[in-house]
Amino acid sequence: MLRHLRRPVSLSVVGTDLPIWSQVATAAMIYQKDGQLFDLVLKEPSISEATSDSALYKDTSFRLLWLEISPDRVIMTMQETQKLSYRHFWATGVYGISRYWLHDEPPKQPQGMQLRNYTRSLKLKGHPLPEQLSIDYELWAGQLQLGRYILNLDIEY
Repeated sequence: MLRHLRRPVSLSVVGTDLPIWSQVATAAMIYQKDGQLFDLVLKEPSISEATSDSALYKDTSFRLLWLEISPDRVIMTMQETQKLSYRHFWATGVYGISRYWLHDEPPKQPQGMQLRNYTRSLKLKGHPLPEQLSIDYELWAGQLQLGRYILNLDIEY
């Protein structure tokens, strides 16, 4: 049974050992696919537009974030057709894949980069619908750790 809701959400990523912090508060569509399997789709301003002073005075472009959520794993895909796309796979105790694609101008073949992430913990709270998701993970390039991060998603009902 597929059902959907439009709800306010807050998504943040914090670096625990680096000065990295990002937060988005917006509305998202939540699709319940089956039991504890959900898709969550939200829009956020593009990176270049969100950091520009002129973003206050004009319509901003956006990126789509799509999260496939279950109690055991999360896949997050970001698509921005002009500059950057990425996909993260997280599952507790697993080295997942984080892939990034940079798009050339004019559009040609995208340039890809692959990193690993180690998921220290993945917690999904709320029943029957998700209310909070927390992912604690490390990002790795070969044998070099690129930091430890915490992703939090809060859904208001």
